[in-house]
Amino acid sequence: MNNTQLHNPLLCDPERGVCEIPGTSEAKVKTTLSSKQKPIRIVYFTDPICSSCWGIEPQLRKLKLEYGDKFEIEYHMGGLLPSWENFNGGGITKPSDVARHWDEVSKYYEMPIDGDVWFEDPLPSSYPPSIAFKAAQLQDEEKAIRFLRRIREMVFLEKKNITKWEYIQQAANAVGLNTIQLRTDFDGKAKQLFQNDLDFARKLGVRGFPTMFFTDTLNNQLIVYGFKPYEAFENSILKLIPQAVKNEIDISWESLFVHYPTLTTKEFAVLTNNSRENAEKILSDLFNQHILTKLTTKNGTLWRNKNTTR
Repeated sequence: MNNTQLHNPLLCDPERGVCEIPGTSEAKVKTTLSSKQKPIRIVYFTDPICSSCWGIEPQLRKLKLEYGDKFEIEYHMGGLLPSWENFNGGGITKPSDVARHWDEVSKYYEMPIDGDVWFEDPLPSSYPPSIAFKAAQLQDEEKAIRFLRRIREMVFLEKKNITKWEYIQQAANAVGLNTIQLRTDFDGKAKQLFQNDLDFARKLGVRGFPTMFFTDTLNNQLIVYGFKPYEAFENSILKLIPQAVKNEIDISWESLFVHYPTLTTKEFAVLTNNSRENAEKILSDLFNQHILTKLTTKNGTLWRNKNTTR
C-alpha cells in the first residue's frame, strides 16, 4: 500500500489485513475485566463496512463451532468512517475512489465484495449501521450478531446503502428484531452505547479492524490484529488454555446450513476443510438439486438453504 492509500480507512491493507484509522497508535493497554461464565473473553472491535472483518468471517465462524464453549465474545463497534468530510486527504476525495479497492481485496480474501456500491449508492458514514447494531444488542445479543451479518451481506454483495433506515429495517425484520423498539433505541440509548464503544477502543489503543483481545480469567492476554489464518485464532485459545480440546463438528452441508443459514463459498471451504474448487462443486450440485439458492455477484457467491431461516 502507498502513503495515499493509508490516509483513508476504507482502503484496507490486504497484506496486513487491516482497516486502519489514521493517526492512531498500536493497541497496548490490556483489558482488565474478568471473563464471564467461560474461561476466555474475546473483545472484538469491528465495523459494518470493514472489508477485512468480512474477510475473517470464515475463520471466526469455524472458531465458534470448534471452540465456542471456551469463550464469550463481545462485539464492539470501532467507527471506521465518521464521514467523508474527515477523510478527503491524500487523493481520496470521493466514495467512488474505494470501489476498485473493494474489488481487489475481495479477490485477496476470497470473499465476495462488490465495490460498485460506491458508484451506485455510496455510504456517507459507517456510524448509522453501527448505532443500529448497538440498538439490536439492547434486544438480543444473538439476533444482533445475525443482524450485523445481514447488513454486511447487504453492503458487500447486494450493493445496498446500509445507512438508510429502509435497509436497516429490512435486516432487523429478517432476524426477528422488533423494528419499532429498534428505531426508538437507534434514536436514543444506542447513540451513547456507540460512543462508549468508541471510548473503549480509544482506551485500549485500537488502531484498526479487526482487532480481537483474548483474555483469560487471570487477565493473561493475547491480541489478534487484522486478517489472519484460522491457526492464529485457534492458537490464541490454546495458548491461554493449553488443555483445550476442540469440538468435533458435523461438517455435512445439512448441519452447517443449520448453524449458518448463509455461507459464502470460502466459508463452506474453510468449515469443511475443502478447497474452494471442491466447495464450489458441492454447493453448485446442491443448487442444481434445488436445495440451495444463490446470490451471484461479480466477485463470488452467497448460498442459502431454502429450508432454513435466520
